[in-house]
Amino acid sequence: MTQLWDGIYGQNSAKKSLESFINSKNIPQAIIFNGSDGIGKDFIASRFSFIINGLLKPQHELFTSSVLKYIIPLPTGKNETSSDGPLDKFTNTEYEAIISEIEKKNHNPYYSIQIPKANVIKINSIREINKFVSLNYSELKYRVILISSAHLMNEEAQNALLKNLEEPPEGIIFILTTSNLVKLKETIRSRCWILDFEPLDENDIAEVLKNYYNVDAHSAEEVKKFALGSATTAFNYLQNDFEFIKEKVIVFLRNALGGKFHSAQKELSILSKNNSENSVEIFLKLVLFWLQDVERHRKKSGELFFEGFTETFEKFNSRFSDYNVNPAISAIENLLHLYLNTNINLNVILFNLIFEINSVINPHLKEEAF
Repeated sequence: MTQLWDGIYGQNSAKKSLESFINSKNIPQAIIFNGSDGIGKDFIASRFSFIINGLLKPQHELFTSSVLKYIIPLPTGKNETSSDGPLDKFTNTEYEAIISEIEKKNHNPYYSIQIPKANVIKINSIREINKFVSLNYSELKYRVILISSAHLMNEEAQNALLKNLEEPPEGIIFILTTSNLVKLKETIRSRCWILDFEPLDENDIAEVLKNYYNVDAHSAEEVKKFALGSATTAFNYLQNDFEFIKEKVIVFLRNALGGKFHSAQKELSILSKNNSENSVEIFLKLVLFWLQDVERHRKKSGELFFEGFTETFEKFNSRFSDYNVNPAISAIENLLHLYLNTNINLNVILFNLIFEINSVINPHLKEEAF
């Protein structure tokens, strides 16, 4: 059965569990695929829907075939009510943009669908399940309802789904994929078989980037460590000029740690001017990776993210062996959280970033600040 998973990287444990369901002819009617984003949960769910029907894997209709109802977060259309269909109130342009995103997913099943303001799964999307169930496809033994990012169902949608899970129609299998299991009602979780998905290893990420995103081998190798197991994260980094931001981070750290505040600020100015949310987020994350590498090198534990800068870490830890970087790591993690979840001014974030970095080697700065 292994060849049926061709093109899907990693997730051997989840694949074995799904194969055991098939071999035992005892497929749960509701399954939750739990794990971080960008690791192939939707891809495996779609392929599974073909496998259990004895069908050859499709080339470009993984998410739009008759075996699968694909439910995703959507924005709210103009004057939309819960009695409208989930796509009824969109303009032609909005509708075509959504269909285009799903087609991208068909062609690249690791692709992360990008629809502006699509931050909730609406009750009218869940109500469409009944229409899907009522269609007659007698040639199919099973049909799958795949709810992607299921934790984004609002309260009404979760309650509506619960009714379907209490008495699931014969031959219908529900698969919910999520990166935030605790946001699903306990009553939903208790009715589902939960499969945990693991982050992809670095080699799998490189292969996904090369084979599905047409990324060159050098770029794939450069970014794979920093993606923390997510192909989506890796590609997002590359789309935002990862190597350029990485170079900026190195120069910024040298200046900030050396007390050259004006030069450090200059390195951040491009981010401030463009106000690119993704670039700033990546910059902050790379600064965190660098500080964590200081600790890894100091403790000789684990591989370095900035593996080409061993000499830099040796010099730093030789000179500042008694200095604790953990408070700065915690503070910058908080800055990242504030930046992503509040309307805090970007300049405030950048000023505090310089302050926190310099406080690594000048801890008295914090004492003077309070």
